[in-house]
Amino acid sequence: MHINQHWLSDATRILSPNCDERADPADISLLVIHCISLPPGEFNNSNIDQLFCNKLNPDEHPYFKEIYQDKVSAHLLIKRDGCCVQYVPFDKRAWHAGKSSYEGRERCNDFSIGIELEGTGLIAYTEAQYLQLASVIDTLLKTYPGLTTQRIAGHCDIAPGRKTDPGASFDWQRLFSLLK
Repeated sequence: MHINQHWLSDATRILSPNCDERADPADISLLVIHCISLPPGEFNNSNIDQLFCNKLNPDEHPYFKEIYQDKVSAHLLIKRDGCCVQYVPFDKRAWHAGKSSYEGRERCNDFSIGIELEGTGLIAYTEAQYLQLASVIDTLLKTYPGLTTQRIAGHCDIAPGRKTDPGASFDWQRLFSLLK
């Protein structure tokens, strides 16, 4: 796996309009781990792609009526089978963190890469997801010098009280053992 012009070589590309230029494209210094499933608890469908591309149909599920107008994205999604979808090149600002702060610095979207795991905070993530996440992080660490294993956070860490993902089901020890 490698990164070419800020795109992950092994990822399917689906371009999201929900991104913009970073104030400093060289300032990539935080990885944020999220989780998402649409509708909640359902996997292996195209609803995440549709949400990140502003094409989610509010009539397909009652939950979608609440979120279909949200302008959100992440750089990368790792599906349950370990396959990756990249929506935003890493040098651009994806809209994944919302109101957030890390080590006293506000607006984490400005300096972070957002990685979504297909899942919920209550259902165990798959081994394929952990292996792929570790591989992706290893590649990102080799590519972007501002990133370190000490600068990996959950959405819950940068937006406490507002967000809980990746949730109690995420095994941080498993991830860090794979990164060693």
